[in-house]
Amino acid sequence: MSGTGRTIYIAGAGIAGLTLALALAKFGASVVVLERNKQVQEVGAGLQLSPNARRALNQLGLDKALQARSFAPQGIDVVPFRARKPLVTLQLGEEVEKRFGTPYVVMHRADLVEVLYRACKRFANIDILFGVRSYDVVSHARGISVTVDEADGKSRSARAHAFVGADGVNSRTRTDILMGEPATYSGYVAWRTTLPIDALQSVVSSSRTTLLLGPGYHAVCYPLPYRKRINVALFAREKADAAFNNPPKAPKLPWSMLPGRPFQAILKAAEGTWGYWIMSTVAAESWHDGGIGLIGDAAHAMLPFQAQGAVMAIEDAAILAPLLMTEPTAETAFARYESLRKPRVDRVVKTAKANGFAFHLEWPFSLGRDLVIAAQGNLGHLKRLEWLYGYDPAPEPNITAPPRPVSPDPAP
Repeated sequence: MSGTGRTIYIAGAGIAGLTLALALAKFGASVVVLERNKQVQEVGAGLQLSPNARRALNQLGLDKALQARSFAPQGIDVVPFRARKPLVTLQLGEEVEKRFGTPYVVMHRADLVEVLYRACKRFANIDILFGVRSYDVVSHARGISVTVDEADGKSRSARAHAFVGADGVNSRTRTDILMGEPATYSGYVAWRTTLPIDALQSVVSSSRTTLLLGPGYHAVCYPLPYRKRINVALFAREKADAAFNNPPKAPKLPWSMLPGRPFQAILKAAEGTWGYWIMSTVAAESWHDGGIGLIGDAAHAMLPFQAQGAVMAIEDAAILAPLLMTEPTAETAFARYESLRKPRVDRVVKTAKANGFAFHLEWPFSLGRDLVIAAQGNLGHLKRLEWLYGYDPAPEPNITAPPRPVSPDPAP
């Protein structure tokens, strides 16, 4: 079935929205992306792209661009509290590529968004509206009616096949249009920064990811060579009152009298550079209503302790795009998408939650955790997570409609 004539509106020009726009455009859809900011921007620091995400992005023709801006760590050093050396180094690198066909990489979030944005700009059938003031969406039997107040004060009204909220954890599409629930505070906060790539040279590896475990907190560090930086994220539990009403300017760690050398080095090197992140989660009861649906964090924002938040958004886009182009209605497309995605996303949510619990165990319970990690060896995680990393969200499409003409690649 040809996708010609189908127009899809997407709220949000982040990872979820741009991935979906690109996938839809390649199937021949006309795509309009609504973004409230005046330009593409992505808050945060680094992210990890496991093979299941990279597989989908490669299908969109992004392999070379991602390879140029990302880094494939050779492994993950797991360092227990106050240990002098890693308990185990979980293999990544060539072992991951051999098993799953695509690499496990890390990169800066802004670089991934830039790669997606540049790819979208090559398609004449993708229109990205920046500085959008507001929008309203009504679903009816004949499709979707969209009204947009643009940056210049003008208003546009249009009919569309579907409207997709890819507008993040605090999604207006979810709360105001679908009348869904707001995000929920997770009980965790994070401090994030990027430092000069040699700032922690004597503390963490320059070729691997480092997972530092502590009683009630943990940290993740990995290099971002494209930016000549090292990404640092430190996570801890925090009561809601303190998290929202009196946010600290620097991490306040439990057991702060005994943080261990790596944590001491991180706190010293990152002094004055921390960005504070209150981590909220979303478990939307329904991801759609009629021809309006949700993807990514707007539907299922999760804890980051399996590094799958952005990855699940990419998977969502890869699954939803062909459905929107082949199902007879947007409603049937969203219903099938939700039935396909929810069980897998729920499993990832539970895995991330379990990891957070394990990472923050205090003595003596941490001793049992460390024994289990050591017993699994340096390849056990790949076998345990084969269901996650081996998944192919974007098999070769059977849609024959050619993409619309593309415009020249914009200058760097």
